[in-house]
Amino acid sequence: AVVSTQSREAVVSTQSTGDEDDLEAIRERRLKQMQKAQEKKQEYKNLGHGKYDTITSEKEYFEICKKSDRVVCLFYIDTSFRCKIVDKHLAQLCEKHYEARFIRLNAEKAPFLTERLKIKVMPTILMAKDAVVCDRIVGFDDLGNSDNFPTSLLEWRIAQSKVINYSGDLTRPPVEEVKEKKMVKIQRNLRQEEFSSDSELDD
Repeated sequence: AVVSTQSREAVVSTQSTGDEDDLEAIRERRLKQMQKAQEKKQEYKNLGHGKYDTITSEKEYFEICKKSDRVVCLFYIDTSFRCKIVDKHLAQLCEKHYEARFIRLNAEKAPFLTERLKIKVMPTILMAKDAVVCDRIVGFDDLGNSDNFPTSLLEWRIAQSKVINYSGDLTRPPVEEVKEKKMVKIQRNLRQEEFSSDSELDD
């Protein structure tokens, strides 16, 4: 009986040690993951991630796309009210999604790029991966055609392109009125500004 009791104690002791070793290994792994994530965040920060910057030339756009493998770029014009709405949302998202570089470029200062990418409506948001445009959001058609869409909806729509990390359900928009498609239809030309690269860029 004494031997069996000692054996049981030895088994329990071995199990306890094993559990502690497992926990220590988990803690060590987690610590390494956190350190790696912090280093990656700092690397992104050095590239300008975490901010919403205005760039002034097509050359700058191409340079950023070479350095950052994931880019979200708003093409805007100063007279567009809807472009200012997008600014507000992207300024919030850039702080949340360090994995992508968020920038804005005045379409009137980038005639070659707007022509090449066939950008005709302001605002247009381009998503690029590895220097290649993979998706775009033209006007507010994908955002319920409403000026009052939440930031979470724009985040969800950008995430469709895999340019930002997203922990939610990509198959379902995060707002009920969009799921149910009860948005009020508004006349597109009243809210979205048609843009011609030939109109004001020849001066």
